[in-house]
Amino acid sequence: MASREVSTMIKQGFISDPTLSLSSSPSRTTSTTTTSKLYSPSSSPPPQTESNRPIPNQTLFEMMSEEHLRDSKAIEESRKKTQTRIAKFLDELKTCSSNDWGLGSGDVRLTVVSRDGHRVSMDVHRRVLSEKSRFFAEKLSQRKEKGVSHTVEISECDDVEVYVETVVLMYSDDLKKRLIGENVNNVLALLQVSAAIMFDAGISSCLEYLEAVPWSEDEEEKVLSLLCQLELHGSMTEVLQRVLSKPSTSVRTDDTFLKLLSGVLQAKDDKARREMKTLISRLLREDSFDDNSRLDVSKDTLYHLCHRCLCSLVLCLSEAMCMDSSSQDRGVLMAEIAREADNLQWLVDILIDKRMANDFVKLWADQKELAELHSKIPTMYRHEISRITAQLCIAIGRGNILVPKDSRFSLLSTWLDALYEDFRWMRRASRSVDKRLIEEGLSQTILTLSLRQQQVILLNWLHRFLNKGDDYPNIQRAFEVWWRRAFIRQYADVPDSSQMQITICNYPT
Repeated sequence: MASREVSTMIKQGFISDPTLSLSSSPSRTTSTTTTSKLYSPSSSPPPQTESNRPIPNQTLFEMMSEEHLRDSKAIEESRKKTQTRIAKFLDELKTCSSNDWGLGSGDVRLTVVSRDGHRVSMDVHRRVLSEKSRFFAEKLSQRKEKGVSHTVEISECDDVEVYVETVVLMYSDDLKKRLIGENVNNVLALLQVSAAIMFDAGISSCLEYLEAVPWSEDEEEKVLSLLCQLELHGSMTEVLQRVLSKPSTSVRTDDTFLKLLSGVLQAKDDKARREMKTLISRLLREDSFDDNSRLDVSKDTLYHLCHRCLCSLVLCLSEAMCMDSSSQDRGVLMAEIAREADNLQWLVDILIDKRMANDFVKLWADQKELAELHSKIPTMYRHEISRITAQLCIAIGRGNILVPKDSRFSLLSTWLDALYEDFRWMRRASRSVDKRLIEEGLSQTILTLSLRQQQVILLNWLHRFLNKGDDYPNIQRAFEVWWRRAFIRQYADVPDSSQMQITICNYPT
């Protein structure tokens, strides 16, 4: 064999490199002996365990052989466990038939054969099979000779163990008690076999079990799938009531969502309210694109709740204006303001996620009375309200809200000054406030306006920023883009709409 071919085969792992091993197929013993020579006679080598034993230089064929051996061992162990359980069921079958039924030796030789050819035979009684199973009653009725043993074989079974256990159930007087302690998957398998052989008592007992025990999410999917497959009709109604209800209508669903969301908004315990907001937001955010018939919370319900929060904010701010600063109730009122603002933030998040927030931009921009009251309340109590403006600017800046230019400009005209004044408190009062995210959203929103509107807003910001510095949002990036648009690129009007004028300019480096 050419040396180049040998080298290639060594690299690919088909044969061992003779320079790396003392023999062509090194054994684990050889490797261990070689390694032990590295230690001095005075110190004993560490014990050889699976974790520190040297791995010999293996070929690809040896690795594949070991993997095949491991798989074979796993299959063999699983088969032994199955055989042990089957033997246990067969012993139980003998005990039940002799003690409880007193029928003596069986007169039917029942053999169950798996798809891989594994066979299990058992001596059972024709009377029991006929009384318990309509399938066996029909098959055995064709042979009515007394004193004659019959042989019945069921071929290509999915699970021999389950078939044997189902036969054992036929000899049980209390099936419900017999199923206590079983897991859901095993009972589903028993239900499937019981339905196949028309073992009505077994079907009823399995359904009673499934109706009574809790399910995991995976088990729930399996239960629904199997019941739909078996089509047991009336007998499975009790089980399905856990997950199915009468056909819903949009009105009924909307009423339910209104009660749920209202309950969360009015919750008295702050921690519980926060936890349920997080949970409901996650549930509402779940994918529903594959299910067009799914009923979801409606836009009308969400905006109804938004109006309710806005009315509460106006009322709270009005009361705060008339309240003496030394009043003991002032702290309670300010906490109510913060809570209603937080509620409104949550609703706006839901509207944005569901792409329903376009109308809220105009609604929020029209809150002139609320903005006027806001300016007369101490910043430490009102800053949560300004976070709503920040939310909308972030969403507009990301393209998640699409509204006309007039609505965007009206939003900033009404609430931008309040956002400037509250920005310092927003940053300090909450760790969840991302300064750069707000600045980026605000910058992008400003840059969607006309050039003249950009100039008005950015010159006003520059005057404030030069006097207050970091207490104001840093939107220098928007200022830079506006500057270039206004003084460097200077796009000219195009008189003919059918032609496009392109101006090429060099950016300063």
